[in-house]
Amino acid sequence: MATIKLDRRDVQILAILSREGRISKAALAERVALSATPCWERLKRLEQAGLITGYRADVALKKLAPHVEVFVLAELDNHRAEAFQTFERAIDRHDEIVGGWALGGGFDYLLHVIAPDIDAYQRLIDGLLAQGIGLARYFTYIVTKPVKTGSPPPFSALLGEPPDRKD
Repeated sequence: MATIKLDRRDVQILAILSREGRISKAALAERVALSATPCWERLKRLEQAGLITGYRADVALKKLAPHVEVFVLAELDNHRAEAFQTFERAIDRHDEIVGGWALGGGFDYLLHVIAPDIDAYQRLIDGLLAQGIGLARYFTYIVTKPVKTGSPPPFSALLGEPPDRKD
């Protein structure tokens, strides 16, 4: 896939959308000092290039239902490619596992789990162990409070530009 050349306005559009996904096209155009049509064309180009992969809402789960949020460090008993594929397919089938990352270093995966309660979380883990998907060890870390969540990526730092500070 060819790389897309971004200018400062493209980066501004990405930064604004990563914080305010519901911003109107007119307000977005105004914020990046463009008229509506050129802004819309840039937005379509960024979407078509795969730089914008979706729009979603941050839901206040605490207000919705009781739940427990857990991070799990997982280690597999085998490090062949097919073992990783088997594990990844298995965790993809569980809606409670809302995030998963393959890691380099001491553990193989970091999983983000949201379950109704600790018992439901433990049933999930017991089920994974019973499936024989290669889970050798796991370490559970219960989230006691969110400290920083949903921050947009540091676009300026990633692109080698001076940061925009809000101090």
